Amino acid sequence: MGLLDHIASPADIRHFSIGELRQLCSELRQYMIGCCATNPGHLGSSLGAVELIVGFHYVYDSPYDKIVFDVGHQAYAHKILTGRKEAFRRNRKKDGISGFTRMAESRYDAFGAGHSSTSISAALGLATAAMLRGSDEKVVALIGDGALSGGLAFEGLNNAGSSKADLLVIINDNNISIDKNIGAIHEHLLKLTTDPTYNKIKTHIWNRIGEGKFRKAMQEMVISAKSTLVKKSGGDLFEALGFRYFGPIDGNDIGQVIDTLEKLKKLKGPLVLHTITTKGKGFAPAEEDQTAWHAPGMFDPQTGKRITPAGHRESRYQDVFGEVLLELARKNDRIVGITPAMASGCGMNILAKEMPQRFFDVGIEEEHAVTFSAGLAAAGMKPFCNIYSSFSQRAYDQIIHDAALQGLGVVLCFDRAGLVGEDGATHHGSFDIAAYRSIPGITIGVPRNELELKDMMYTASRHSGGPFIIRYPRGYGEGVEWRDETFRELPPGYGEMLTDGTDVAAICAGPAANRAYEAALRLKAETGKNPAVYNIRYMKPVDVRLLEEAAGRFRTIVTIEDGCMRGGLFSEVSEYIAGQGCRCRVHPLGIPDRFIGQGTQNELRAECGYDAEGIYNTLKEEMIKSDEKREKVLENKK
Repeated sequence: MGLLDHIASPADIRHFSIGELRQLCSELRQYMIGCCATNPGHLGSSLGAVELIVGFHYVYDSPYDKIVFDVGHQAYAHKILTGRKEAFRRNRKKDGISGFTRMAESRYDAFGAGHSSTSISAALGLATAAMLRGSDEKVVALIGDGALSGGLAFEGLNNAGSSKADLLVIINDNNISIDKNIGAIHEHLLKLTTDPTYNKIKTHIWNRIGEGKFRKAMQEMVISAKSTLVKKSGGDLFEALGFRYFGPIDGNDIGQVIDTLEKLKKLKGPLVLHTITTKGKGFAPAEEDQTAWHAPGMFDPQTGKRITPAGHRESRYQDVFGEVLLELARKNDRIVGITPAMASGCGMNILAKEMPQRFFDVGIEEEHAVTFSAGLAAAGMKPFCNIYSSFSQRAYDQIIHDAALQGLGVVLCFDRAGLVGEDGATHHGSFDIAAYRSIPGITIGVPRNELELKDMMYTASRHSGGPFIIRYPRGYGEGVEWRDETFRELPPGYGEMLTDGTDVAAICAGPAANRAYEAALRLKAETGKNPAVYNIRYMKPVDVRLLEEAAGRFRTIVTIEDGCMRGGLFSEVSEYIAGQGCRCRVHPLGIPDRFIGQGTQNELRAECGYDAEGIYNTLKEEMIKSDEKREKVLENKK
């Protein structure tokens, strides 16, 4: 790779010429494309941010100076330049490096990320700490225009703008529809306001004027004149929040990026640099279809042809959700769809295509999405709000106060519940059941396959109570027929027995019930004995009659869930057993009390002990223990 092969740290690039830096940017892109072709990741965002990252590491003295990434999926070039080039080949794999920034992974990762809109607040904390310590280190936040829509980003801007901290916020704006007609004005403004002589004179004049009405009047006049020039670019917004605004510049022009950063590095206080970049830059297929190439999966690095994994005839749960939502909306004109910037990811783009007037993408704003949905419900609509399980944590307050407390019938569909795979700890939907089970007036459904998801959505559309949560995993379903099946209601509070048995009962939430059922059949074929398997269906209200039957008939209950055991199904069953004074033992399978890293879903379920083999082995062990206890009881009687 020429230059790239000889870079062990950012210090190695600081003697490069502009021509060599351009070559380095090209090599970084080719390396990322080659690695991501066979080891999929978030490619488009990282391709677009290469010059911004190279520019930072060229101008600033990292890791003394710090860059805080928003989300982190635009940080691939940063990882490669900071000693992780070979490790990048195992990016997002089990026991490999994270697909996002992670403090424990590298001293160059100033702050961990995974969810959006956090960079400004975190960078302000770092900059404030530097100020309090008397350190001259610089802090930069790199945030995309999409993440800038998040409420936390504006909270950070509001606080940072009124602070005295030295903080540079770089907006990585990859919206290609920028108005070209005003480019000359912005270029002139940029040269004027970053010029060292201009800033020195300006500071000198402000100091000579001193405090008072005249200085205030002069400031207002300057701000007004400058605001007129930058109004079309949005600069006046940042100026109003207390930032000095610069840009926009071409964020894919390494020369312009370095020239600007070197000038801004000398300025004090909160600054905003607006950069325009192209998502997918340097790879034609990624530039042409930016949505698909955000995370494209495997592909041919030469042709750009995407490779579809073989062997999957099943539907993905997101496809079931999307098609069923459209079918329900056709039958009920009060149904609307809401998503915080995950339309294609959750399948709601299907509704958007046919009924755009009943589809609302609110941007990366989970809190707003829930309260907006609550407002719709208060007006008699039936909102289906789809949020990834991990992201729903951000809207916890809104789910309680704006939806549940008022008994509003918002349907909250939590996609990517449980262990999601390669995105790792920041994205696992581990905590939703534990978080929401304690909230009064909420229904929580846990379908075990595609058909139950369809039927629970139908049930939720007819539900007249408070919020109705449906949580389901990432990826493909069980392969059951669902499209041609008639809708049926699944009354909340009612589970089912999948197979009867003796001594040991498995009570399962979600698709884990299918693995337990398969294990029971295998045990019966191998040993002639089999445990009973229950599908709980609803975590709230729970089927008390099912728990009563299981606690009364079986010596051991094994709970199996794709979620954290503390506060989840294990806690639910244990609470019932303790409350009723039952003597049966409860053995849990699920996500343990620690954060789980990245890997395939099967690898991670195996690590946690509740993949198909883990469930089989646990049930087999419990059956053996039960037999031993029975024999011991018989011996004691003799």
